[in-house]
Amino acid sequence: DVGEVDIYTIFPENGRSVPPYYREVYEALCSKKDERVQEEVFQRLLNKTELPVTVQSQIAEHVKCIDGSLTKLSLYKALALIALAQQGKQPTLKLLENYVQEFPKPQLGEPRNLQALRVRLAQESPLMLSLTLANLLEHDVVQLEIIPEKKGLFLKHVEYQMTSQRFKISVYRRYSDFDVFHELLLQRFAYRMVPALPPKRMLKGVLTSTSEREFIEGRRRALNRFINLVARHPLFSEDEMVKTFLTFSGSDIQNKLREVFKRMGDEFLTYRFAKQAKEYLPGDIQAQFSACRELIRNISSSFQKLRDLAERMAIRSHENAADLLAFGRELSILGSDTAPVPALVSEKSTWGNLRQSLKGLSVEFTLLSDKATQQGRREEDDVVEKLNLFLDLLQSYKDLCDRHEKGVLHEHQRALHKYSVMKRQAMTAAVQPKEQASVEQLESRIIQQENAIQTMELRNYFSLFCLHQETQLLFIYLPMTSHILSAFITSQIQGHREMGEVWNDLRPKLNCLFGSNNGLPSPHPTPEQGSLKNPPAFFSN
Repeated sequence: DVGEVDIYTIFPENGRSVPPYYREVYEALCSKKDERVQEEVFQRLLNKTELPVTVQSQIAEHVKCIDGSLTKLSLYKALALIALAQQGKQPTLKLLENYVQEFPKPQLGEPRNLQALRVRLAQESPLMLSLTLANLLEHDVVQLEIIPEKKGLFLKHVEYQMTSQRFKISVYRRYSDFDVFHELLLQRFAYRMVPALPPKRMLKGVLTSTSEREFIEGRRRALNRFINLVARHPLFSEDEMVKTFLTFSGSDIQNKLREVFKRMGDEFLTYRFAKQAKEYLPGDIQAQFSACRELIRNISSSFQKLRDLAERMAIRSHENAADLLAFGRELSILGSDTAPVPALVSEKSTWGNLRQSLKGLSVEFTLLSDKATQQGRREEDDVVEKLNLFLDLLQSYKDLCDRHEKGVLHEHQRALHKYSVMKRQAMTAAVQPKEQASVEQLESRIIQQENAIQTMELRNYFSLFCLHQETQLLFIYLPMTSHILSAFITSQIQGHREMGEVWNDLRPKLNCLFGSNNGLPSPHPTPEQGSLKNPPAFFSN
């Protein structure tokens, strides 16, 4: 391959062999600040060529980007490769080096029209997220299911099958795997919304077989919410550590994560715009942050109340299911009584026939119970879980705000205090005779502290930059409210319709009960009859 130095062989420094069109394209694309072409602008130029993606990648690999931008000569080399590729040739540096004719003109249109590529980039700030809720939800769907217990005779461990729709792969994970992954994720992305993990174990003293099953299922649901929030995060989802956790099928995922990612620097050291974060922040960022935090605190309070109410509705549906089943069972017991009717009872008594009618009602009440159970599950899965997902996100935002205030800001203030103490010591040393070595040592420590403060200031601005983006992300999720309301309304309509159908199917089977009315007004008046205005005496107070 031909290196950057060899470009001067291809294009002499005096520029006489550079086609005029190449210079015009450079003038249209270069940044006036540093006379370079930003990598994003170059990528858009490549896309404009409509060459196959593989060919675009080959050209990009042959062009050297320094600090996210191209020099003038690097762009000239790229334009020559584009022109040759458009002629059907393989865009290699060897071809470029041996080319003896004047380089062809790439088909890119009028150079003045290419300025739009640079203008559009200037209008786009890395601070702003151009995402919708649909983008987030469609990015990946991860299913987490408990697999049947099969490992260990004495130590029982819950194992999960985790399936990513995006990567089309299933892997197996235990809670401890999630624990290690969460620790590394928080270490790498301390300035982002990292959802919390559910507790590993139940509180001692409250463990029963039923409560243990409920705890394990609740933990599965919480882990499922956690991994979906992570897999859909626009930054996490493209990180190699997250991809490894979702796809690695080896026997020891914990060791794999620690080996590869334990010593990896945090996001501040790897994010391209980290040290320029201050340039993109609005002047009133602190005021905006405070206002957003207060608004989100109020939203969180309302969502917690909605979740609690939805949970109570789901619990009532399950209780209703249990009551309907018990009601039907008691009717069945009543109808199965074979004791003869006493002779002293009037011959007009219809109890014998009524008892026969009651005997088969348990089937319908079992069906009603099943419908009520299904309703409870719909309320749990479609309403409560979605509310819990958003509450998990809100809690992760609160945790992020706490990390910003108690971590970055607190450390910055401590560093400033330490620096002021050192400066006072230096001033004292200047007026009081001391050994030269100790003075030099103090000066060296002051310089080190100044560097540490500068780094902390950069980290503080980067923390605010990330907070700004995470706040945007939270508001992108807010339209989930309409999804939740739609799911709630749909579940109620479906539940009432299904229950109503069973109740209506039950009525004809009670002809024996309602046919003669047993001397009472009809308990189910027709529309023509209207409502029951004069109930029997035993309904009165």
